[in-house]
Amino acid sequence: MVTLIPAFIIFMFSSMFYTGKAEHLPIAIIDQDQSELSRNIEKYLSLNHTVDIKTITASSTEAEQLLNETKIWGYVFIPDGAEKRFVKAQDAQISIAFNQSFFSVGNTISSAMLVSTLNALADYAGQSYLVNSIPYLDVPTAHVKISTLYNPSMSYEFYLEPFMVPAVLHLLLCCCVAFAIGQELKRGTLTTWVNRESFIQGLLAKNLLYSLIFCAWTWLWMFWLVEIRGWFVAGSLSLLLCAQFLLYFAYALISSTVILATKNLSKTFGFIAVYGGSSLSFAGVTLPLNNAPIFTKFWSLIIPYTLMPSFKPNNG
Repeated sequence: MVTLIPAFIIFMFSSMFYTGKAEHLPIAIIDQDQSELSRNIEKYLSLNHTVDIKTITASSTEAEQLLNETKIWGYVFIPDGAEKRFVKAQDAQISIAFNQSFFSVGNTISSAMLVSTLNALADYAGQSYLVNSIPYLDVPTAHVKISTLYNPSMSYEFYLEPFMVPAVLHLLLCCCVAFAIGQELKRGTLTTWVNRESFIQGLLAKNLLYSLIFCAWTWLWMFWLVEIRGWFVAGSLSLLLCAQFLLYFAYALISSTVILATKNLSKTFGFIAVYGGSSLSFAGVTLPLNNAPIFTKFWSLIIPYTLMPSFKPNNG
């Protein structure tokens, strides 16, 4: 449990997030306008590597059916007369729809479709319509620069992997500690393992051993990210390593305390599943804690893993 399984977990998540982010996600274009504007939108969408145009149709029913069957993740709707309304400075009524049931995929394709569509509209207005209508007009336009901080490529490897691997490893650590002490209780060898005078020292030694083992796996995984994958540690490396050790040691102590209190391995595993298994969800990584219910905020405060999201952006 302390060799093959951690190695498998690191390999699995590293492979899962290796490509960085999802690309070539299938979408559809509902083109009822059949105009130069709609062709320009199609061109810009085809140039975006995030999406892949699966079909171009004039039927909204066909696109909705593909969306319901998850054969596409979204579509761009270009209604009849969109170009005429656009050149008259009216609402072109172009719309974008996407499947938000799949949160990450939905956000990814919505951003890609929106950016490509806006770029196509701007290109059409500046390079096609205005150039042909007023060829000698030189009007300065405002430029807005948008900078994505910390994760400019919107990589899932940078966003999720630094939290997923420690989250699964600390859960496995809790199981290992509980199982090790549980076996001592089951066999009745706890008193031979430690006596009353050295109980605390023996317990801390066992927790320390497992904590160091899982720290070693974590540091090996960090070496892969930094030296092989090219990521970097933005803050203090020593502080990051100490924080990871304290995280694992805290969960090891919690797990050993529960197994000694219950003397029941099944109940302890149940506690670990609820307490440790909920760490990622209640730590503000995938779901924000802003305006969360009181219970959610309370639960996030009683799990050590909650400190990781506030610590990672500055140090890892």
